[in-house]
Amino acid sequence: MVLLYVHVIWTVRGREALLTRPVRRVLLAHLQKEGGEKGLRVLAAGGADDHIHCLLQLMPVQNLAQVTRTLRVLSADWLNEAKLLATEFVWEEEYFAYSVSPSGVKQVVDFIGKQEEYHQTKTLDHELERFKETTA
Repeated sequence: MVLLYVHVIWTVRGREALLTRPVRRVLLAHLQKEGGEKGLRVLAAGGADDHIHCLLQLMPVQNLAQVTRTLRVLSADWLNEAKLLATEFVWEEEYFAYSVSPSGVKQVVDFIGKQEEYHQTKTLDHELERFKETTA
């Protein structure tokens, strides 16, 4: 069986710091649960106040853009319905996606799991620049 692994990052509209640790924790758990119920494998999820990371396992018939859109809509709708924030929640339209080799899955899972720590000293822009360097 062919499996595809993709590390996807998407940001809060305007990169507002709306995803506090308590909100982020319940959001990410919800995202993994609801995604799984829709046949979307979210192997890892983590993030910071203004963005999240997901490691997705895609079947060859799944479309990255459709899977990402579904997860983003599910999560934004849930945040808005649950009224966990004082304002309407919206994701930016753009997202960042990087393929991951099967041998690199554990490393990416570990990296996603350490997002809070990572972003204590580094910005999202720094992180994205690092991805660009490693994929160039």
